[in-house]
Amino acid sequence: NLEVAQHDFPKSMNWDDAKAACAKLGEGWRLPTKDDLNLLYQKKDKIGGFGKFNSYWSSTEVGGNSAFTVEFDNGVNAAAPTNTKSSVRAVRAF
Repeated sequence: NLEVAQHDFPKSMNWDDAKAACAKLGEGWRLPTKDDLNLLYQKKDKIGGFGKFNSYWSSTEVGGNSAFTVEFDNGVNAAAPTNTKSSVRAVRAF
């Protein structure tokens, strides 16, 4: 079971900064995995607060310099370079 942060971080950020920002929230907060993020996309209307045209970081790496993102307008999963900026929503297990 996942607890989802109520809001996105105010600004998009690169992957390393996204991981660090989630960790700074405290015990257990992290970037969602690719599977977590796909579930969040499926339940986005119930959860609320997601940017319609935003791409969100997952913690799932692809090679050495990319990580999976999910586009919240259409649910597409894509590998993005970790130095680009995407939206961030933290999660933690409970």
